[in-house]
Amino acid sequence: MTRKHNFYAGPAVLPLYAVTRAQEAILEYMDSGCGIAEISHRSKYFDEILDGSIATAKKLLGLGDDYHVIYVGGGASMVFAINALNFCKEGKKAQFIDSGTWASRAITEASRTKAQVDVVWSGKDVKYSHLPEPEDLQFDDDASFVHFTTNNTIYGTQFKKFPQVKAPLFADMSSDFFSRPIDANKFSMIYGGLQKNLGPAGAAMAIIRKDILENIPQGLSEMLDLSVYVKKNSIFNTPPVFTIFMTNLVLKWLDEEIGGLANMQKINEEKAGLIYNAIDSSDGFYKGAVDVKEHRSLMNITWRCKTEELEKLFLTESQTHGFMGLKGHRSVGGLRASVYNSCPMESAKTLADFMNDFAKRNG
Repeated sequence: MTRKHNFYAGPAVLPLYAVTRAQEAILEYMDSGCGIAEISHRSKYFDEILDGSIATAKKLLGLGDDYHVIYVGGGASMVFAINALNFCKEGKKAQFIDSGTWASRAITEASRTKAQVDVVWSGKDVKYSHLPEPEDLQFDDDASFVHFTTNNTIYGTQFKKFPQVKAPLFADMSSDFFSRPIDANKFSMIYGGLQKNLGPAGAAMAIIRKDILENIPQGLSEMLDLSVYVKKNSIFNTPPVFTIFMTNLVLKWLDEEIGGLANMQKINEEKAGLIYNAIDSSDGFYKGAVDVKEHRSLMNITWRCKTEELEKLFLTESQTHGFMGLKGHRSVGGLRASVYNSCPMESAKTLADFMNDFAKRNG
């Protein structure tokens, strides 16, 4: 089998370290006598997988016992709804930065509650083509929480600096989770869908500081109560066993093969740099979709050609050269390369070479 260069935004490419081990485990996991997709979530085997993933996640982020790590079925969209029910307080502000489609989805869920939803900045009027400078924004110390999305998959923007607030700070990190070192201890909650940087689709990982669990109201449906997920260690009902198994392997790969998040960031900067250089050195044949270069994402690179006809030709030719997933999101069009952690350096180099050649032939 020849693996193609996969630039899909999610589900996305996984490291061969994880894929090859999963291939073996599908038939039989360790000495269990059955495959990983068949083992009980109450077995010792799954206990080791779950506990291992939690320990490695905390190690990579430098977190201690004052944080819980849980898995939530349904992905980040489910967490949007859960956060609104758990932490939005009637009459109190819940503050948001609206930097794109997924940030606005979190705002929509909060708007269904009786909280005072305060959007401190929105990029909607500029088509989310840049980000605010966090230090220029005003946040309330007594807000229920401040929420933002660290990386905007559709538009190709990424916060390089985070808000400094006294209120609990929440971040949806779905598309740049574990891609760079962060001071995770500054956050009350970080979370993200697994299908971009951590594993297959089907669940989200949420990392929660213990003290905010005290803010959760009584009487919530148990499947929507974060304190239940914590109390039951993500096994209130049957969790997505295979998805968590794969996530554990990806986290091990980050820790043991890559050597941690600082090394991962260096690799990601080099990969993204190859493609951004192809855009910037094209004499205007390509145009980056992000207005401010400092706001460009290391995960999702967005750009346009001079005409839509050229973009269609680019996509057609790219497929014959072994590339997948380069079409921009349906809401914005254009072109996009998602170069998450697991995207090989060779894929980024090959794409940059193709972009340079395409520009020379069609410029």
